[in-house]
Order: sequence, then structure tokens, then C-alpha cells
Amino acid sequence: MKSEMTKHGLTVSGSHIISKNGLAMKHSDTQNTHQNPVFNIRRDILICFLLVASTLLAYWDVGTFDFVRYDDTDYVTMNPHVQAGITLESTAWAFTSVHASNWHPLTWLSHMLDIHIWGMNPGGHHLSNLLFHAANTLLLFLVFNRMTRCMWQSSVVAALFALHPLHVESVAWVSERKDVLSTFFWVLTMHCHVSYAKSPRFRTYVPMLLFFVLGLMAKPMLVTLPFVLILMDYWPLNRNARFPLSKLILEKLPLFAFAGLSSVVTFIVQQHGGAVNSLASYPLSVRIANALVSYASYIGKMIWPVRLAALYPHPGMPSLWQIVGAGILITGICWVVIRNRKKHPYLPVGWLWYLGTLVPVTGLVQVGLQSMADRYTYVPLIGLFVIGAWGISDFLARFPRRNFIFFILALVVFPMLMMITCVQSGHWRNSIALFGHALDVTNDNYVAHNNMGSALAAKGHLDNAIRHFAAAIQIRPWQARPFNNLGAALMLKGENEKALRFFEKALEIHPDFEDALKNLKIVRKKLEAEMLSDGIGSADRKNP
Repeated sequence: MKSEMTKHGLTVSGSHIISKNGLAMKHSDTQNTHQNPVFNIRRDILICFLLVASTLLAYWDVGTFDFVRYDDTDYVTMNPHVQAGITLESTAWAFTSVHASNWHPLTWLSHMLDIHIWGMNPGGHHLSNLLFHAANTLLLFLVFNRMTRCMWQSSVVAALFALHPLHVESVAWVSERKDVLSTFFWVLTMHCHVSYAKSPRFRTYVPMLLFFVLGLMAKPMLVTLPFVLILMDYWPLNRNARFPLSKLILEKLPLFAFAGLSSVVTFIVQQHGGAVNSLASYPLSVRIANALVSYASYIGKMIWPVRLAALYPHPGMPSLWQIVGAGILITGICWVVIRNRKKHPYLPVGWLWYLGTLVPVTGLVQVGLQSMADRYTYVPLIGLFVIGAWGISDFLARFPRRNFIFFILALVVFPMLMMITCVQSGHWRNSIALFGHALDVTNDNYVAHNNMGSALAAKGHLDNAIRHFAAAIQIRPWQARPFNNLGAALMLKGENEKALRFFEKALEIHPDFEDALKNLKIVRKKLEAEMLSDGIGSADRKNP
């Protein structure tokens, strides 16, 4: 009995079974559970039902949301390959294209499949994201429950994953299909790794490798997954007690090889697409400081999820107090984790999960204009959720009415998270709501001003659009896009001479800017037509 419990991270103590990382249970209760498997199955099913139901309830409004002018044009609304659906030609394009500075053929195929199912109905595309998120939640609960045999802690991890407002961006944004799709394969890879740990054979290894490669083809964020599997070997699988670390690493070499290949391909593709910023734009010292502050900021937003935005503008070098404060926080947590690593092995696993899975998106290789992004936390926060679930369980184990306290906490926390998530997801209902909220909670947000201007112009609100384009120019006068957009808005108003100057300025900044070149030709033709019209009118007046 003792060896069986130790195998699953449990220790026997007197007449109670105390999980190192879970709530206490009477020995008789455990025996009854084993003797009555129907009860255990029903409890599993109830938790699964509650997880899926709460996830769908928190996000159900996404079925009424529109596409937004924030990558959705590249991924769906103005992408002829995606709109063609799954054909031989579009499938070949998906596997060979580096459109949007990414190579993720499975993500493209999933968008194409949505076209077959939903057409161009945006609500359907949003619902597909939601279904993947619900599936990820369910799989996450099942894999942690399978590994730890701690049902309640596993359900807490899954519920936090399902309902936390930081995950809204990954779910409510159609273009982030790559997040929810790749995580689906991430968790399936974890499931297969548990099977391989129980029976290390070729036939259990191949599915693990297959799901991992499929995940990389959905989003290269999975490059850190082999590292996470090694953490799982330490806890809760406890494989390090039976095998040396060298063997655990060696068996994952094929996964590391694919991860390395994916990293190289991703860097080349993003650099070729102009998404990677140079060291001149963001020096290494700025990148390191921003990464440190971002690690701390994500923890803060996890605890207090307010003022969340679609894009957080990169501030350059953070202030000294931010750097020092973040350094103290991260160092302090590391000290606590190291000190308690043997007594609570979930601490180093959860903490290293968080630190390690964020590495590709810390900005050390700066891609885009953001300093951080909510979507980057979709997988990394699982590590902190593990620490929270098992840590609270250990803390409550000292109280006689621990189960009641646990229930009350859940009754307060999860409905609150559902409400915040519901409100936050509402900001993604359309472009004007999305960028209006971003402008409310951030400062000097060039992207939000520019995209808000585009959204307003599309609705015919040209004067307001012009104000936002002008604000974007004031923030980043070296960017060509807002000059082109402002010129386009002026051209729609019939102010062609002014529009001409802005198109010329855009091309002065970016001589190969295709949109500005097209608009310049159009506005010149309009001006020529006006001059011709004025000339004809003058001749008519001279010869009545």
C-alpha cells in the first residue's frame, strides 16, 4: 500500500492518507472510493461538466462578436487562400506560406475548415476558439488528475485556466486560434508522456512525438514543452527516483531536435517578414530589463486582473523602481522555492514551468511593438496555478474544517473570475470597443490609435478617424502606416491635395510601401481629373 501511494506522490500517516500536495482524506473514505468506483466516476463527470459549463458560460457572448482590425484581416477577412477553404491549392499554400511572419500550417488549415463550417460568419469562428479552449480545460484537468490522483487540486488548476481574464485574448480573438490549437496538442502530448512514463515503449513514444510536432505546426510556442516534460518527470511522476537525469533528457532528444528546428525556422521567417526588431531599436539592456519587469507584471495581473489591453506599448527602458521591484520579487520567490523544494516539490515545478515557458516571448528576441501580451500567459500561468492549487491545499490541511473553507473560497473566487472574464471578453466584440478600451487603460498607444482610426474610417466617421491617425503620427512619426491611413481618410473626404502630401510622406519613410504607392496613383488621377474639370469649366465661361 505504501509503495503504491508513494508512486503517486502520497504518503500514509496513521489512520489518514495525507497528500503531500493535497487535502487530507480519511483512510476509510479512500477505501470507500476504491470500493465504489461508480462514485469516483460520477465525481469526475460532475467536475468535467462544471468545467465545460462554466467555460462556455463565461465566454458565450463571443458567438455574437465581429472580426477585429487586428490581424483578423491577415488571417481570415482579407486572405483569399483561407477564404477558399481547404483545397489542394490552399493546403499547399498553408504548408509553404510565411504569411503574417509565421509558419503554422495547422493554424491556417483550421481557419480554412472554419470557412467550410461557418462561412464568413464571425461568431462561428469565435465559437471554434471557445470550443478549443473548453477542450483544453477538460484535458488539463484529466491529465493532472491522472498524474497526481488529486482531483480537487487538478480541478482548481483547470478552473483557473478556464476562467482567468488574462486568457481572454487567446480565446476571444480569432487570430489567436494558434494559441488554443497549439495548447490542445500541448496537453495531448502531456497525456501521452504520462502513458510513456508508465510503459516506456516505442508505441507509447510515437504518439507523444506526433502530437508535439503537430503542436509546433500550430504555433512554435511548444518549443519549451520538452523542458516541461522533464519537470513532470520530477513531479508528479517521480521518475527521477528511478532513472538518472541523463536518461530522462536523452529520451527527449527527438523532441528537443524538433524544437530546435522550429525555433530556427520561426526566427528566419519572422526576420524575413520584418517582425524582428534590431538591437538598435531595442538594445540588449532594454530587452533584459523589460523581460524582468514583464515576469513580475504577469504575476501582478494574475492576482489583480485589471486594466488589461490588447496591446501594451513598449516603454523602452523601464524605470529603476520597476526593475528593482521586479528583481526583488523574482529573487524572493526563487528563494522560497529553493528552500521548500524537497517538502513541496510542486513549487520548483510550477515556478520553472512559468519561467521557462515564457522565455520565447520575453522580448529577448523582440518581435512586434508590445512590451508584453496577455496571450503569452495562456500556457505559462498553468505553472503558477499548480503552485496556487497545491499550496492552498497544503495550507488548509492544518484546519479541521478545511473542506468547507476550500468550498467557500471556490464559491467566491470562481464566480468573480467568471464575471471579470465576461466583461473583459466584451471588449473584443468589435474593433471600436477593443481599441477604445486599449486607449482607456494605456498611454501613447500608437497601434490602438492607428487601428481605431481604421475602424472609424470603415464606419464613415472620417473626422474622428483623422484625429486618431494624427495621434498615431505624433507618437511614432517615423512610421509610414498612419501617414498613409490619414491620407486615405482625407482622400475619402475629397481633400486630395492634403492627402497627396501624406502619401508622399509615407513613401519618404518607406519607399516600397505598396498601399501608399497605390493610393498615390489614385490621388494623382483624382487631382488630374479635378484640374481637367476646372479647365473645361473655365473654357465654358469664356465661350458662353
